[in-house]
Parts: sequence; structure tokens; C-alpha cells
Amino acid sequence: MSYEPEVHEAQTSILRALLFAKEAGFAELQKTTSLSSDHFNFHIKKLSEAGLIAKNDGRYTLTQRGKEYANRMDTDQNEIEKQPKVSVALLVERRVGNRREFLVQQRLKHPYYGFYGRLGGKVRWGESFEDAAARELEEEAGLTASFTYKLLFHKRDFKKSDRTLLEDKLFIVMHTDSATGELVDQFEGGKNFWMTEEEFTAQEKIFTSAHDFVVHMDNGVSYHAQDFFYNDTEY
Repeated sequence: MSYEPEVHEAQTSILRALLFAKEAGFAELQKTTSLSSDHFNFHIKKLSEAGLIAKNDGRYTLTQRGKEYANRMDTDQNEIEKQPKVSVALLVERRVGNRREFLVQQRLKHPYYGFYGRLGGKVRWGESFEDAAARELEEEAGLTASFTYKLLFHKRDFKKSDRTLLEDKLFIVMHTDSATGELVDQFEGGKNFWMTEEEFTAQEKIFTSAHDFVVHMDNGVSYHAQDFFYNDTEY
């Protein structure tokens, strides 16, 4: 959903109260906080403007959008839970004589500037994995293809010095060997190349997971989880 605020504690209290009630009045909801009427009214208005709650006949209810958002709440901790990013990773393969090549992208934006990996991107709200893969391939490389699901790869990135979690990502690995069109080799944020796996792994900075995608696909692995560690200059 489009509304992803840093939610104030008072707003999560309101959402939590409405999550367990069909409807509630102003005074009932105010009791869930320690705010004055003026301050509480401010937060009610913010939630209404965001489309998360609605007022009918003096009673407040969660909107459909609000129900989906509040359902992500850790009701014990009274906070919206962070969740892993869901992205597609594209294994775009071709044969040139005896060479088995994959489409590789060098990342030219932060974080991980200069690293080589696979094309891909976040899955949009309501989008199928197949459509997300086809869209990302066209946007980043100018090619068209139909994709097949191969495996789920859970990747957690940590700061090497103190083990702080940097990113938590679920990669939906999608494969095609029938891409068509003229490759766009450079765009804002990256460069695209065809490489064998030997050429890819010889690069100075690579996402090891990007090579693992191919290994696991070739071995028929349907799920893999792994932690990776980066220093400050790499992230």
C-alpha cells in the first residue's frame, strides 16, 4: 500500500483498538492514549487523511485499507511489524555456441555500488511474479520474455563489524531462456552484460547469492536461506 508512515504511538493505539472492534467513539479511542482532546484529535485527523479510518454517525471504523495495514501490527508490542522486501531476481539465459551465458548487471547506485549481480526489482502490490519479472526485464534491459518460477531465496545482509541487520529480502528467482529484443547495455543506475558464470565470478565485486541462484536452479533446489556480511565500504 502507498501509505507507509512512521506511525506515532497514539495512532497505533487507535488502530489496535479498532482492529478488535466493529466501531468505536472518540472518547473510547482517546482512552487508549494519554493525550489531551486536541492532541488526540490531531492523530485522528492524520489517520482519516491517510484513508485508514472513517467516521460515520460519530463512530470510527477501519477502512478496507486500514484493516490491511492494522493487520500487520504486532498487537503485543503495539507497533507495525517490519517485513522482508519481496523482489524478483531474473535468471536470463542464452546459448552462444558452447557458451552458456546469463544476463548480468553491474549496480551503479547505492547501496552496493559497483557490485555485479542479476537484474530484478521489488514486486508491486497485486502483481504476479511472472508479470514483475517481465516488467523488470523490459524496464532495465529493453528485452521481452516469459518467465518460470525456479526457487525462493531468503537473503539477510548484516554489517560485518557489529552484526546489525541491514536488509532482509525474499528473492523470487525467475528464469527464462527465450528473451528477445535489443539489449539496453546501460541505463541510470547500472550496466548490463552477457557473461558465463566463470566470467561473472571472476569480477572483483559480486553478489555471491547471484551465482548461488544458478547453482540451486541447476540442482533443483526450491528453497534456500543464507546470511551475508558486508563492511561499510561495500554497503
